[in-house]
Amino acid sequence: MAEADVDRIFQALADATRRDILARVIRSEQSVSMLAQHYPMSFAAVQKHVAVLERASLVRKTRRGREQIVQGDLTALRRATRLLDAYEEIWRHRVNQIGQILTEDREGNDEQ
Repeated sequence: MAEADVDRIFQALADATRRDILARVIRSEQSVSMLAQHYPMSFAAVQKHVAVLERASLVRKTRRGREQIVQGDLTALRRATRLLDAYEEIWRHRVNQIGQILTEDREGNDEQ
């Protein structure tokens, strides 16, 4: 995954409103106007949040008549999950190394 894609995904997920919008549209597609009813902000502000999510490929919009329907796209979210899993694996390896060092240190102290 390109660094720019990763940056867009995590920037999009950094905002609580965008995370909530994503959760709503993952459960079921919604129009932008339906989404706007859930937030104490203007319709235009909600549209901007949706646009950030769309640039990150976390959602996609389709036109249905006069409405823009927003649907969650789990592909980018799965890529972000794989990236976080890789970071977790790095940390687990480091913790194991620390555990080994501590064990060797204890065994070395017991021999003295």
